[in-house]
Amino acid sequence: MPAYRYEALDADGKALKGLIEADTARAARGLLRAQALVPLSVEALAGSEAEGGSEAGARVWLAPRVFNATTLAIWTRQLAGLVAAGLPLERALSSLAEEGEDERQRTLAAALRAEVNAGASFAAALARHPRAFPEVYRAVVAAGEQSGQLGGVLERLADDLEQRQALRAKLLGAALYPAIVTLVALAIVVFLVTYVVPQVAGVFAGTKRALPFLTTLMLGLSAAVRQYGWVALGVLFLIAIGGRLALGNPVFREKFDAAWLRAPLVGRLSRGYNAARFAATLALLAGAGVPILRALQAAAETLSNRAMRSDALDALVLVREGAPLASALAQKKRFPGLLAMFARLGEQTGRLPTMLERAAAQLAAEVQRRAIAAATLLEPLLIVTMGAVVMLIVLAVLLPIIQLNQLVR
Repeated sequence: MPAYRYEALDADGKALKGLIEADTARAARGLLRAQALVPLSVEALAGSEAEGGSEAGARVWLAPRVFNATTLAIWTRQLAGLVAAGLPLERALSSLAEEGEDERQRTLAAALRAEVNAGASFAAALARHPRAFPEVYRAVVAAGEQSGQLGGVLERLADDLEQRQALRAKLLGAALYPAIVTLVALAIVVFLVTYVVPQVAGVFAGTKRALPFLTTLMLGLSAAVRQYGWVALGVLFLIAIGGRLALGNPVFREKFDAAWLRAPLVGRLSRGYNAARFAATLALLAGAGVPILRALQAAAETLSNRAMRSDALDALVLVREGAPLASALAQKKRFPGLLAMFARLGEQTGRLPTMLERAAAQLAAEVQRRAIAAATLLEPLLIVTMGAVVMLIVLAVLLPIIQLNQLVR
């Protein structure tokens, strides 16, 4: 039975909003009137997101996402708990629609419940909301429905989402402090160069004595920043826009990502992060019973690095031609050898999902270790560099004062 979002007035003239199920919009209005409500608007929920080419579909694609990475993991964990407890899927979705904290999540749960009640599978219902549920998510749910183990599959899916979010949060946390220190240092240096240095130097302009070399150099830098600073910012902005447009080209993006992987520090972090994500997704899909070729295709699409995505798709071709997964991955040097080794062990023992999970865990731990080590080393280097720059600026200001003091003596 379709679901409708309504807005109505009660007997006291108070506006009410909510969800109601009915066969048609007219029937929904009738149900509202039967409850002594005056319907103002009744809009269908089911299928609104599926009309990608319609005006309603365009509005959906422009609207904010219902879930971010964290809320999707929480929502999946709640649904998994309800289903694993023996609650029918329709009642589990009904509970989420009634008790959800966010209105958009309640609306989405009601739409999913309506589609499931109409006879659609849960995976098909999720497919009508592609912005909220990624392809990998839908593939895992479809496999869980086919195997009759939807509750357990949703639990593993929630675990995977939480682990992925935890890894991303740790990497962002490791990079946050150096980024803040760098921005503060740049702001301080720009303020000293553009305001403090000219103010102090103006005091000695009338002495008609040659200023120290460091002071002269700093004054020249200050004049250049004040005169051409906005021009430089404009050029940097144009370069950023041009780079963003260039990255939209698939060929250039793949070459850029391949060069990024060869960078000394960030390259190894990116390589490890993408490999861990690929292994975790492949383990999740294979463990849910998704065919290996389809699992490889979906796992490859989750890779943010286009060069590694291309290698994963090449490995897919090799597996389709009959090569073992471990052999196909070993031929792609951008993937760590650890992944191919665990894949080989999994194929030999018949425990491929378990071995891929272990590979993902080890790769994620290695990425965290390297990121924390880099951040730990970078923090004192940034502080020392900032101190050295500020010291040079202070010396540029103090040297004329010291020189004048010697003349007075």
